[in-house]
Amino acid sequence: MQLSKLHSGQVGEISRLGDHPIANKLLEMGCLPGELIRVKRIAPMGDPMSVEVLGYELALRKDEAEAIEV
Repeated sequence: MQLSKLHSGQVGEISRLGDHPIANKLLEMGCLPGELIRVKRIAPMGDPMSVEVLGYELALRKDEAEAIEV
């Protein structure tokens, strides 16, 4: 399942990152396989979404969140 399919408040474990130009940057920011990621907030139109990983928040666009499989 993709991170973009989770709802606000849900938690998932990152299983892998797909092919996306930002995938390497996500790895550098701590989005590593095995880490827990929590959806904090989703904008009213569904884009962007705020997630928490390793104790800090990231704002991701929907297409970026689709690159993260949980």
